[in-house]
Amino acid sequence: MRDPELVCRYARYVIGGRWPEAEPVTLVLSGTHIRVIKDPKLAYEYAQDVIGGRWSEAEPVIMQNLLLAYWYARYVIGSRWPEAEPVIKQDPGMAYQYAQNVIRGRWLEAEPVMMRDPVWAYWYARYVIGGRWPEADPVIKQESSLWNMYNDYL
Repeated sequence: MRDPELVCRYARYVIGGRWPEAEPVTLVLSGTHIRVIKDPKLAYEYAQDVIGGRWSEAEPVIMQNLLLAYWYARYVIGSRWPEAEPVIKQDPGMAYQYAQNVIRGRWLEAEPVMMRDPVWAYWYARYVIGGRWPEADPVIKQESSLWNMYNDYL
């Protein structure tokens, strides 16, 4: 129980599921020995590989990492994770991925973020909106090759 990686491995490969006795220890103890709850990657892996679902106690730690927050919503929760959306929408690429793969549609609250980047604005228009996105035209125009594809496909 003193090594977070071994906690995850033992639970997954030996027990074949949750190790309830280790979870409170992992959540309560601090320091260099117990890091699962402080390590977003290990917390995510424990939730995904061992629990096979949400680990609400570790969610504040998981959402500290932008990519893991997206993966957790997509692969662990399987749907929107409103508490992590402010973190996810900080990055245009992650916001696009979240809209396309988790929301499966427009994400109005994140559109201003995606509009900051011509590449993600183009992909969002093409694959999420499925048509022209007039508000993003000036941004997409900044990249001539994208602008040409935008006009050809949309």
